[in-house]
Amino acid sequence: MSVLELKAQLESQQAAPEAELPEIELITEDGIPLESAWHRAQINLLIESMQHYWRDRKDYYAGGNMFLYYSLEQARRRYYRGPDFFVVRGVDGTRPRKAWIVWEEEGRYPDLIIELISPTSAELDRVLKKQLYAEVFRTPEYFWYDPAACELQGWHLTNSHYEPLLPDERGLLWSRVLELHLGLWEGVYQGEASTWVRFYDAQGKLVLLPEEELALYLEAERRRAERLAQKLRELGIEPDTI
Repeated sequence: MSVLELKAQLESQQAAPEAELPEIELITEDGIPLESAWHRAQINLLIESMQHYWRDRKDYYAGGNMFLYYSLEQARRRYYRGPDFFVVRGVDGTRPRKAWIVWEEEGRYPDLIIELISPTSAELDRVLKKQLYAEVFRTPEYFWYDPAACELQGWHLTNSHYEPLLPDERGLLWSRVLELHLGLWEGVYQGEASTWVRFYDAQGKLVLLPEEELALYLEAERRRAERLAQKLRELGIEPDTI
């Protein structure tokens, strides 16, 4: 299906009377598993990082691996499921959602999308979805990550097409939507050692997960206790006797 057809369907949906909407059953699960356990973990990592970094904010929604409905025709035929990860700003983030339904969100589409490329989705992510997000969704920023090649690329919307984002000297890509960098990180998450997409702040510092912040705090406390014990010993006092 071409992007022009998708665009025509979107325009048709926008003009459709509200009475038509209840006729469609909007499923929120289809039983189709993700490409791999790694894909599930990477989506979790992005959502967890975003929610922790913006933990004091209620004006955004970050989701992943969920249905996104944008037209009646798409809802009927279900030829598009949804992005691997997306962020919408300026919405009520406290409201739970099982799917992102554009016509129930005042016409709001994702402001940022990240797709995780796999052998079965490569052509779709690189070509058709990229056109869909630029010409129909008009999503300001689109990123994809190919874990097989450890390749992260990003684009920002100019008029109705995407222009590539250029990495800085550290290999990081700047997101104006999030006011954060995106980059690769080698490490262990949920027990799996891999190369992951992570967020970095404006200074290039890794945006930490809650457990990472806790680990740093405990390590700092351990070192502080060691320094105090050393000073006590220098004064002739055995720390264990206090």
